[in-house]
Amino acid sequence: MTRIFQFLSTVRWQDLVDILINSYILFRVYVLFQGTNAFRVLAGVTSLWILQEVAASIGLILTSWAVRGITAAAAIIIIVVFRNEIRAALQLGNLKSFLWGFPHRDMPSPVEMIADAAFRMAKKRMGALMVIPGKEDLTEVIHGGIAWNGSVSPEMILSIFWPKNPVHDGAIIIRGDKVVEVGALLPLSQRSDLPSFYGTRHRAAAGLAERTDALVITVSEERGRVTVAKNSWMKAISTPEDLSGILRRHLNLQEGRTIKQEQRERLKLAFAAGISLFIMTGIWFGFTRSHDTIIALNVPIEYVNRPANLEILDTSVDEARLQLYGSSALIKSLKPGQVQVRLDLGKATEGSNIFTISQENVILPPGVFLNKVQPTRIDVTLDVPIVAELPVQVDWVGRLPENLSLVQVSVTPETVRVTGGSQTIRSVNTIYTTPLRLDNITRSGSITASLAIVPPSLKLLTGTSDKVTVSYVLKERSTDERG
Repeated sequence: MTRIFQFLSTVRWQDLVDILINSYILFRVYVLFQGTNAFRVLAGVTSLWILQEVAASIGLILTSWAVRGITAAAAIIIIVVFRNEIRAALQLGNLKSFLWGFPHRDMPSPVEMIADAAFRMAKKRMGALMVIPGKEDLTEVIHGGIAWNGSVSPEMILSIFWPKNPVHDGAIIIRGDKVVEVGALLPLSQRSDLPSFYGTRHRAAAGLAERTDALVITVSEERGRVTVAKNSWMKAISTPEDLSGILRRHLNLQEGRTIKQEQRERLKLAFAAGISLFIMTGIWFGFTRSHDTIIALNVPIEYVNRPANLEILDTSVDEARLQLYGSSALIKSLKPGQVQVRLDLGKATEGSNIFTISQENVILPPGVFLNKVQPTRIDVTLDVPIVAELPVQVDWVGRLPENLSLVQVSVTPETVRVTGGSQTIRSVNTIYTTPLRLDNITRSGSITASLAIVPPSLKLLTGTSDKVTVSYVLKERSTDERG
């Protein structure tokens, strides 16, 4: 129980929002694509991904590598092969329907007219083949159709399948309350278990139903019987009412549902939402709480809340070496600045201060944990800043030509004002210029030189120039002086 409370204490509100957002995205994918072939293949790819994670966690390296490759290839195949189904699911009427609505038919098909036409043709022994699409796109399965935009009515359907009509042998596609295509050719089924008296129309109906989620109505001219094909089943229908019920269920029409069916649908969606939340929680836990990778980083130490009357004179180290662990995905995605080491100097005093680096001083992204830190103790020396005026001296290097001697040197300004720790300034008596070479001087003159501020903790007072003018006078040396 203690471990559970410790774990819950590490969960941030950002983590909960992260899980909920991705769970809802997964739930919307289910709502938009449920019942399509693309969704079934996507579920298979997800199963492969879970298998790959399990294989990696138990050390099955070859299996994990192989399944990872298959999963990557399958993801590309889904986009290429099922692009029409994906486009159809995403092309909803408005943003509201896409984000939180549920797909429904804006123009319900007049199922009674279709059922009436089917049984009127059966009575007259007129052969017919009618396709009512589901959610999947049929453009790559059906061929040879002629575009049509006629309103559905029994008379319209009977006229299309009149034996002397040139398109009566093909299928019609009914979408909403329109006959959108006539004379279409459907793929034939290769099943061997179909009854021998089934002709070309029945095999075409079975072929399309096997490949898509469409419902196909067949009217036999030899037997005068109405048959419905969907998915892998075909069955004869005896009354228009039975056919209307099948059509309503296929088209997901609200008025055709019972209260029990509505409750079942709500439970199905609630179950899908729960499964989405469970899956995303598991994925989040796997990404942020697995400890399969260790890394060592050198991180600069940042000092905060330094007292205004003190300045840092010296530190025993400038960076800490951290050993971190977490999931490989998070460890590999670490960026500069995400890991920080901060020491609070708010209670520091003048002189030497010993600080201990602990978990509280290390800032890490969620899911990354501290295993070890070196060194664990840091000595920080603080001092009171003061202002001092120090003389400037020229740093000559090299030698003058033998015939010359340096008789006078002046520096303007002669002194500069610096600020720094009191102990540091007490140990410094002079500020030197950058090195000036004597062997480059041939006559009297002046040179502008920069100041070399040593140690670096010293700073020139604000407004003080870091350059001085060095004036010098040279004199010819006599022969006796040279000797």
